[in-house]
Amino acid sequence: MTTYFNNPKTLEELRKQYKNLLKKYHPDNVGGSEEATKDINNEYEALFKVLKDKHNQTAEDTTRQTYDNMKWDFAEDEALRDKLYKIMQIPGLNITIVGNWIWVDGDTYIHRATLKHDLHFEWASEKKKWYWHSEAFRKKSNKKLSFDTICNYYGSADVKTKQREMLEA
Repeated sequence: MTTYFNNPKTLEELRKQYKNLLKKYHPDNVGGSEEATKDINNEYEALFKVLKDKHNQTAEDTTRQTYDNMKWDFAEDEALRDKLYKIMQIPGLNITIVGNWIWVDGDTYIHRATLKHDLHFEWASEKKKWYWHSEAFRKKSNKKLSFDTICNYYGSADVKTKQREMLEA
């Protein structure tokens, strides 16, 4: 029984719900709190273990698929969550999650050294945004797509901070 999650059946559903819950309940957002965010993270970890075991069992039973050949990469999921948590601590940034990439704009100039050297984000000059992705999700084509096209294709979730919401009000 969970307080925040709505009975996700797959790891992908769990991850989607997690992103949406963070948008709503993060302490920097109106109505959010540190306690709610901790509870969400605890529920996520518990559900993740259950769904991971279920996924492993199903894969084992049906195809005898090994962990290395699984579509879902659990280390990549953890890396994305860790990076997202760290970037959310920096004030004045607009954060957009697109697929397995994190894109950042807003007041990035004063944080550029942290973004580049500490968090290993890269600058996309054509999009005027910083981005991060794990090695497993490198771009495979030479097509140049606009940020809006990328968001429409992969889906996106914006994470707003309380400071940004106060300025917009």
